[in-house]
Amino acid sequence: MIDMTYRLSYYCCMSVHDAPAGTMQDWRALGNGENAKIGIIFVHGFTGSPVGMRPWAEFFLARGYSISVPLLPGHGTKATDLNHVKWKEWPNKINEELEWMLSQGMSVFIFGLSMGGGATLNLCLTRSSSLCGIVLVNPMMHVKFVPPQVAWLISRVIKERESVGDDIKRPGVTEHGYDSLPAVGAYQLIKMLSYTRKRLHDVTVPLMLFHSKDDHTLPVTNTEIIMKGVSSIPKQRIELVNSYHVATLDYDQDIIFENSLIFVQSHSSR
Repeated sequence: MIDMTYRLSYYCCMSVHDAPAGTMQDWRALGNGENAKIGIIFVHGFTGSPVGMRPWAEFFLARGYSISVPLLPGHGTKATDLNHVKWKEWPNKINEELEWMLSQGMSVFIFGLSMGGGATLNLCLTRSSSLCGIVLVNPMMHVKFVPPQVAWLISRVIKERESVGDDIKRPGVTEHGYDSLPAVGAYQLIKMLSYTRKRLHDVTVPLMLFHSKDDHTLPVTNTEIIMKGVSSIPKQRIELVNSYHVATLDYDQDIIFENSLIFVQSHSSR
């Protein structure tokens, strides 16, 4: 079970400024014992923050694994900063953490939530052979009826829209993300997803995917596209019945944590 003292720190309004101290920055921690040479990178979603991944990372750190929870470019400050980020900066940030772990002689996994899942898949187009496995939670791969060209036109007219964050069934819980969605940043996101979707067949790393049945942020088509498109062997999908989009902070988090632990244990010797 997850430490309730940390879980309670999420019970406040959605804001990066009210987040627990030290969570709006990169966080690396070396493990101990026989699991220390297994590293896991935890990648948050678009307009979200490392807070959404922190309990999952602490679960693995407590079991001796080395972890990295990066703050993606444009996040953890103010929403308009996302309008100044190019999409390649997100997978590049993950790649920096991957290179650090490999330099330490670690076997590496990447866990991604939402857009963090999409960015993870983008990295896997070229780095699958460097990884032991990936675990994705409600990963993002497209926005229905909004190709990059349309997203660009929208960004010329509408600068911001209401945030899509904090889709969490558990009352009072927040991922401490942005309270608005900047349109230029969203255009860059859709560009990344469009590029990645066309090349999903190049993803060959073992995959475990969790999908919330009641996800109010992304339709199930995102999961279907990924499961059909990747060349991963094995690839497994687990449905979550008591969580919304940010399932890493929701009622089913223990299902995610325990099954991902089994996945890591099964593929660490790859």
